[in-house]
Amino acid sequence: MKVVAGFIAGVLVTYLLGTIFISQGNIAAVTNMGFEITFAQRFGAMIHDITHMYDIYLPVVFVAMLIALSVAGGIIRFLPNQRLIGYLSAGFVGMIAVHVIVKVTLGASGIAPTRELAGLVLQGIAGGLGGLAFHYVSQKIVTAPAAAI
Repeated sequence: MKVVAGFIAGVLVTYLLGTIFISQGNIAAVTNMGFEITFAQRFGAMIHDITHMYDIYLPVVFVAMLIALSVAGGIIRFLPNQRLIGYLSAGFVGMIAVHVIVKVTLGASGIAPTRELAGLVLQGIAGGLGGLAFHYVSQKIVTAPAAAI
């Protein structure tokens, strides 16, 4: 059950951060054209993207994290002391990989900010933090035995 809760937490963290990074990346492109964007407009765009990208972006995040965390789990069985770095790096690589795969197979990036290195790395960071969330939520809590008096 902890694995399922951890996966849901990882996907939600990745989706929320990834969507925020996409939203702010798109706004950065608009400001580079000379338009002024207020904080309220930035915040409104961010909330709009979070509440309206779930039908196209959430499935992408779900599949990327499912594959990445599953592969990492297989490797971590042999290297249990590398659990934290394993899941963090799996989320990072998984999110970058999904955007690169879409670009290579379709010839275009569906997410505009990922066309530049900074946007792609930010998606990786979102995935890495999602992997970190998975690590912490799904870990087994080991308690030390009570000391004998």
